[in-house]
Amino acid sequence: MTKADIVNEISKSTGIERFTVQKTVEAFMESVKGSLSKDQNVYLRGFGSFIVKKRAQKTARNISKNTTIIIPAHNIPAFKPAKTFAGQVKSSVK
Repeated sequence: MTKADIVNEISKSTGIERFTVQKTVEAFMESVKGSLSKDQNVYLRGFGSFIVKKRAQKTARNISKNTTIIIPAHNIPAFKPAKTFAGQVKSSVK
């Protein structure tokens, strides 16, 4: 499902015009990205959490050049689904 599909589905189910729904969805995504870039997690009860995971510094190998490189510590965004949401997905196996 793409962002356009989500906008169309919300527009059909609520009766709100697509342009307004698209602006709302984009504003939501910008808000989540802004919070995560400030190292603040976003919690949506019943859906899940957008969290910032911290990765430690590590040593890796570049096989083609046969060299060792150091990957510095960094943050990555992640999503952790709520238990009820994960349960719904697990029970919908076809």
